[in-house]
Amino acid sequence: MSLTTVSSPSVAPPAVPSSAPLRLAVIIGSVREGRFGAAVAHWFAGAARHRPDLEVEVIDPAGLPLEVTGPTERPGDGTARSLEALRPRLAAADAFVVVTPEYNHSYPAALKNLIDWHREEWQAKPAGFVSYGGMSGGLRAVEHLRQVFAELHTVTVRDTVSFHNAWDRFGEDGLRGDDESAGAAAKTLLDQLVWWGRALREARAGHPYGG
Repeated sequence: MSLTTVSSPSVAPPAVPSSAPLRLAVIIGSVREGRFGAAVAHWFAGAARHRPDLEVEVIDPAGLPLEVTGPTERPGDGTARSLEALRPRLAAADAFVVVTPEYNHSYPAALKNLIDWHREEWQAKPAGFVSYGGMSGGLRAVEHLRQVFAELHTVTVRDTVSFHNAWDRFGEDGLRGDDESAGAAAKTLLDQLVWWGRALREARAGHPYGG
C-alpha cells in the first residue's frame, strides 16, 4: 500500500529552451548532529557548479522541521510550512542528486520522509546518487533508494559516486589529496544526469507526464 502524499495538482511546466542549463537540486540525506554528509554534498555541488550546463542548488533538510512519524494526510503546522517552502524548489528542479550515508544497510529515515511527502515533484525526472560510508561506501543505501524512486516514476542513472571509508578522505577543506578518481566519477554521473535531464525536460514540455 502506498503512503498518502501531499502534493500540488500536476500542471504543465513552462517551455524552457533546450540549451538552457538544467536546474540540479543536490539533497543532503542526513540530518544527524555532527553529520558528515554536508561536507560530501558541498564538495559535489562545487564540482557540479563548474559545468555551464547546470544551475546547482543545495537542499538541506536539517533546517526543515519535517515530522519524524512519517507522511500523513494532514501534516502538522510545522511540517506544512516546511513543505510549502520546499515543494516549489523540488518542482523547479530538472534533476536531483541525493547524497546519502548508509544506516544499517539502508538510508536515513529523514530522507525517506522528505521523499514520501512529495510525488509529482519527482516524476519524469532523473536522479543520481553520491554515497559514503565504511567499506561498503554507502552503496546498499543507494540500491534501496533506486527502488523507492522507481515507484515515484523517477529515472535513476546507472553510475554513482561512492566514498569508501569516507572519514579518511575528507578534511576541513574538503576532499584530501588526489581527488582525480572522485572527480572522474562525478563527471560520469553528471554527464548521464545531463543527458537524461535534457531528454526528460523536453518530453515533459511537449507531453505533461500523467503517471
